[in-house]
Amino acid sequence: MNSDRREFLLKSARTAGLVFLGGLIWSAYVDEVTASKLILRPPGALNEKDFLSTCIKCGLCVEACPFDTLKLAKPGDNKPLGTPFFTPREIPCYMCTDIPCVPVCPTDALDEKLVSTNEALDINSAQMGVAIVDSQSCIAFWGIQCDACYRACPILGQAITIEYEKNARTGKHSFMKPVVHADACTGCGLCERACVTDKAAIFVLPREVALGRAGNHYVKGWDNEDQNRVKNAREIKTTTELSKDSAIDSLNDMKGLLDD
Repeated sequence: MNSDRREFLLKSARTAGLVFLGGLIWSAYVDEVTASKLILRPPGALNEKDFLSTCIKCGLCVEACPFDTLKLAKPGDNKPLGTPFFTPREIPCYMCTDIPCVPVCPTDALDEKLVSTNEALDINSAQMGVAIVDSQSCIAFWGIQCDACYRACPILGQAITIEYEKNARTGKHSFMKPVVHADACTGCGLCERACVTDKAAIFVLPREVALGRAGNHYVKGWDNEDQNRVKNAREIKTTTELSKDSAIDSLNDMKGLLDD
């Protein structure tokens, strides 16, 4: 009888263990499938799809970070398990000039080429995300003098500038509105960390989420570099019943309008 009881307990323990292990595996799968699109990755990270297929979750980048900015996702974080991320409001990226987290990556999921200029590491070329200002909760837009995010920005006067605007309500003060320039912002999050409001009025989002895309068929006529992008474009003309005549003739055509 005791032998049967022991065997029953052992089988029960094994079953419980297998169920627990299966739950962990399923949780990891669900986390990866439903992971938030708002994850901020270390500097030099490949696009999210390539990053997830390349990162081996070794944690070397996390160990290399001298500020404990990077964390490895754990169960419950709603992020792919074991992958590195950071939360700017807690600990932002402090923009190390030697970017120690990138060269240690053994698979190039963090690619040195993406944070290099003229083959030299350049943290200012990082694109971890981009800062967004909530003008409804930013007290600078209320007329209260605050430039905390501007002062905290490591690329002072480039990634964030201050736009001065007359305060018509008082007639004698000016608004000091922060403006983020996406082409210079690295997404380090130092501005978000410095924001004085209870919940940050400036916050970093992944660039794919925060930024729109105009499309290749629109051109900046004042930008020579953008003009060069379409210098080999060919004109395509389409002809319709309306376009057979000139625009003026078409507008002056009264046929059909004067008929009874």
